[in-house]
Amino acid sequence: MIRRRSTHTFSMSFLDCICCGFGAIILIFVLTIGSREKEKMEVLLQLQRELAAQLAEMAKLRSAEEEMKRVERQVTDLVVESRRTNAETRALLDDMDNQVQRQKAGLQALLADIDDLKKELAARQKKPEIKLLPDIKPTPVGLPTESNYIAIVIDTSGSMRDPNHGGLWPIVIRKVDEVLDSYPALEGFQLIDGDGRFILGRRGAGTEGWIADTPDLRDTIKRSLRRYNQDSISNPVPGIFNALRFLYDKDNPKMKMGIYVFGDEFIETADPVIRRLDELNPADENGNRKVVINAIGFPTTIRYTFSMGNTGLKFANLMRTVTYQHGGAFIALQDL
Repeated sequence: MIRRRSTHTFSMSFLDCICCGFGAIILIFVLTIGSREKEKMEVLLQLQRELAAQLAEMAKLRSAEEEMKRVERQVTDLVVESRRTNAETRALLDDMDNQVQRQKAGLQALLADIDDLKKELAARQKKPEIKLLPDIKPTPVGLPTESNYIAIVIDTSGSMRDPNHGGLWPIVIRKVDEVLDSYPALEGFQLIDGDGRFILGRRGAGTEGWIADTPDLRDTIKRSLRRYNQDSISNPVPGIFNALRFLYDKDNPKMKMGIYVFGDEFIETADPVIRRLDELNPADENGNRKVVINAIGFPTTIRYTFSMGNTGLKFANLMRTVTYQHGGAFIALQDL
């Protein structure tokens, strides 16, 4: 009988093969891991390069945006400056247009004065016509002095002021003194500018609106007129209206009111003024009026234009008519 040799399932050779196989697998795994890490590093570097490029592109965009904003601010400043320049140009053009209009108005007034001078010269060159004058009782020389309440209305516009110091012409204040000297004893006095403002103020209407006449008041009048710097229009009519409306007291039977108008020019139409004065100071059945109106004309238009301008002629004609209708007198001064 043949003796067989016993066999073992797990021998050393088998274990060697198994170990070699496991080692080969581990080696393949290790090699595979190394190649993937390399790929990852390459991908990471690629991402970093792309990110850097995008960041550079964003920086360029930010720079372009800042440049656009700067240019936009410059454009806005240019638009604002252009609008301001346009507004200044328009204002300058308007001012030049106003100056041209004033010059045209002055030229028209000058032409009107020249026409008046031509007519006056032509009239003087004609032979005088002999006419019989009606028998009219002459007006007394000077101004009436029967009043016991006196209101002086003074045109305080630029033509009534001395250009050397801006105050009223000295002759105006002297004539006020002469009027007051003609009334040594007054019961009431008031001073009104051409616009109707009460220079010395007033406490009320009627008899209450007057200021008692005292020596101190007469000194105050002179000081007030020298310092009065409120300009009025070249038209004393508003002052006359206010004197009649606020100062005459119909309930005071002793009141004999007189108004003295100091002026040089009149710029409106005479007819409405005459009608309004007739309403404020109507005549009674005997033709007498409650308030006497006198006027003194100053030759400022002759001094500055070397002829009696239209406004000066209008003042003289208006005051002659008003003083005649309202029981007073008009005196035209020859020099300042």
